Amino acid sequence: METNDPYVLISADCHAGARISGYRDYLEEKYLERFDAWREKYRNPSRSHLNKKKDKTWGGQDRVDDLESQGVVAEVLFPNNVPPFFPPDGIVVSRPPTSEEYELRLQGVRAHNRWLADWCADFPTRRAGVGVVLLNDVDVALEDIEWIAKHDLKGGVLISQVADDTALEPLYSPTYERIWAACQDNDLIIHQHSGGGCPDYGNYPASSMVWVYEMSWFATRGLSHLILAGVFERYPKLRYLISESGCAWVKQTMEHMDHLWKQIAKAGSTGEVDFTGRGVTKEPPSHYAKTNCWYGASFPRPADLAGRHLVGLDHVMWGADYPHYEGTYPYTLESLRLAFAEIDPNEVRMMVGENAAKFFGFDMDELRKYAATCGPTIEQVQQPLLEKPKDATSPCFW
Repeated sequence: METNDPYVLISADCHAGARISGYRDYLEEKYLERFDAWREKYRNPSRSHLNKKKDKTWGGQDRVDDLESQGVVAEVLFPNNVPPFFPPDGIVVSRPPTSEEYELRLQGVRAHNRWLADWCADFPTRRAGVGVVLLNDVDVALEDIEWIAKHDLKGGVLISQVADDTALEPLYSPTYERIWAACQDNDLIIHQHSGGGCPDYGNYPASSMVWVYEMSWFATRGLSHLILAGVFERYPKLRYLISESGCAWVKQTMEHMDHLWKQIAKAGSTGEVDFTGRGVTKEPPSHYAKTNCWYGASFPRPADLAGRHLVGLDHVMWGADYPHYEGTYPYTLESLRLAFAEIDPNEVRMMVGENAAKFFGFDMDELRKYAATCGPTIEQVQQPLLEKPKDATSPCFW
């Protein structure tokens, strides 16, 4: 039933991280000397961002004020800054560590998780931190999953996309079975975020362009790998969220997987490839894409929401991607008008806040108090955007 109350905006995709020097307090003592040596050599590749954007990633009340100026009253937090011993591109975009890199990268991840738990505790009703888990060693990953569960990082766990040219087993390998079980047992959401999973493109003039162009495809591979491997059939309560990818791509992916499933389920083969004895899931892949998978639509264009009814309105969550330049700040209202002006307000309410509140366990009654003074109204969002902000940096306006 429609209400005229302001929308309660919960961003299911924001980013946070400590100052690099701030991570030092969260490292084990035996790694401090190596941290100091690493820190001395580290140089920020984006010097122009300093004192403009970087400090927002660890901000306190100033960050809350920034978000409220956009109508956002709660956020789900992925990593942003570079943790100890990581390359300049940070966690989300970095390829999984090699065996030689693993020990120190693990310490960097754990320092970030410890910092994030403390930082979220400053505004516990408005922040849901996503802890990071490396997949290199399953036994160690299980320790980190238990730590995340015990320290109230209610956002869940972020695992990397796995490119074919890394040393890790693919996500469809039975190697990770205990990880899926532990996440289900602890009711922890599994996240994958756009930006990873790409192969090494080398150092050619076109390398960066090819990486950006192909990123969207590699970012969504995890969903098909987990579904086709039967992970959600074996762990029916497991929840998986793929962020910053929208949901328009899901239709073609579901149709492709279902077509393959039908051939194998009925004929036991596809073309000349015999699948006898290899087995398929009891339900078609589209079933699991609707029951166990959720979709993060960050800074969406109208086309990014085209598949919302196919996957289910309650499985789509909006994101502001604050404080990234491709995010909606400082033109969040304009971005909402662009994406949602022609969508039923009841659907909008679900996608911009209600779904995330239910999924991550936010208290909507608490958040409505903040939204009452800063949330955008139905009338504001329904006003078509006739002119896009000229200095906007978000791709949704391009």
